[in-house]
Amino acid sequence: MKSRRIPLESEVDKYEVGKGMEDGFELFSDVVTKGWIVTDSLVKIERPDGTIVCPYIKHRRGRTFIGEGDYIIVQQDGTKNVCGADKVCAVQPFWQPLRQIQGKRSGRRSLRR
Repeated sequence: MKSRRIPLESEVDKYEVGKGMEDGFELFSDVVTKGWIVTDSLVKIERPDGTIVCPYIKHRRGRTFIGEGDYIIVQQDGTKNVCGADKVCAVQPFWQPLRQIQGKRSGRRSLRR
């Protein structure tokens, strides 16, 4: 079945520590010993007691740890995703700020050539 993605409004913000954008934190030692991910670019936060934790978001497939420069995408239904800065920039025409979209003249383009 062929289909076309419909427009979907989402909140796309660069991750910032202390803004409450994450769903939780995992001890860095657990991420390293229990996980199968590359940890080089993960955001690491040192707590006052000296432990180091990594922020993550939860979604239907589990947890995604947040890396340096990542963006958090929150869809209308509250679903969160993590997207790397390289992906947000690569698909920038796909992720347009609403003011750009609303400022354009409405009208449909024909798909015929």
